[in-house]
Amino acid sequence: MTTIVAASVLLAGCAGPSGTVEPPTAAPVTPTPEGTEPVAGPVVPEGEPAVVASGLAIPWSVVPLAGGGALVSERETALVKEVAPDGSVREVAEVPGVVPDGEAGLLGLAMLDDGGTTWLYAYVTAADDNRVLRMPLTGEEGGYGLDTSAPEVVLSGIAKASNHDGGRIAFGPDGALYVTAGDANDRPSAQDPESLNGKILRVAPDGSIPADNPFPGSPVYTLGHRNPQGIAWDADGGMWAAEFGQDTWDEFNRIEPGANYGWPVVEGQAGDADYVDPVLQWSPADASPSGLASIGGTFFLAALRGQRIWSMTVDDAGAAQATPYFEGGYGRIRDVAEGPDGSLWFLTNNTGDDALLRAALAPASGG
Repeated sequence: MTTIVAASVLLAGCAGPSGTVEPPTAAPVTPTPEGTEPVAGPVVPEGEPAVVASGLAIPWSVVPLAGGGALVSERETALVKEVAPDGSVREVAEVPGVVPDGEAGLLGLAMLDDGGTTWLYAYVTAADDNRVLRMPLTGEEGGYGLDTSAPEVVLSGIAKASNHDGGRIAFGPDGALYVTAGDANDRPSAQDPESLNGKILRVAPDGSIPADNPFPGSPVYTLGHRNPQGIAWDADGGMWAAEFGQDTWDEFNRIEPGANYGWPVVEGQAGDADYVDPVLQWSPADASPSGLASIGGTFFLAALRGQRIWSMTVDDAGAAQATPYFEGGYGRIRDVAEGPDGSLWFLTNNTGDDALLRAALAPASGG
């Protein structure tokens, strides 16, 4: 049986530096030179973060680019913006058909080059549902355009609400597209295998259903989720997800195809054999997790209400440890990603003048 260590026991771990963000000046980003070895893991943040870009309006998802820049989604403006390595920000396009409402709007982004077309995928709240669209990216880094004339619908029919919309999308190491869908405030839907809500979904890049999905003919990959917003894969290809709890426990889960994670029957580590317990859990005041990234054998988790980044490692026996960084220094943190230079990039989400920041990474002591 997997050994479980609750994060609540580990809150006393060393916290990273914190402080108030001054009016930011962007620091140029240099991509990792070709052939350079990444920092050996596990890794930890080192020093104070630097601002990559500022002036973002409620950003939700960041997709770093190989040349040192990034694409960023803005939830309420429905704009995709390109951040250049020098910190300048330009508008790429407005995604059509987005209907922002509370926590809904333009949410997750993902990119795919299929050899003929470079696609930008977007999870959006439309008039009648949440859905995943894809649109061709035109041009090249530093001058991307987005063909929004006829977005292709990859996946639709995910019920929407003003909150609990999920919204993270990412391509796994198997080439499939994974989509997190919240319960849209309809709790029973999370246990209903016929509903797309309260699930992690898996489809092919064109939206077709992979033959090896756990429920034949269905995009449902796992069920029993309340509002998952972070997904990532470890070095061995294992999938992990972060999930908002209700009032008691937020969760960090090892994801297995066809598994049931318990919501709304259980929340957190319940010890019920019918459901999969999280590997780590937090009080919502300490987390309220959104984006998740795996870098150098370490997971990094963006915390909104917790206003910090959690660093997490899982040993070969399945025991996990979590350490907070940057507590209260940057407000709400919405997304994290590995930057093109191998550093940790993260987005603030303070409903104002938000920023994309970069934190250097170094080997953990004894790592």
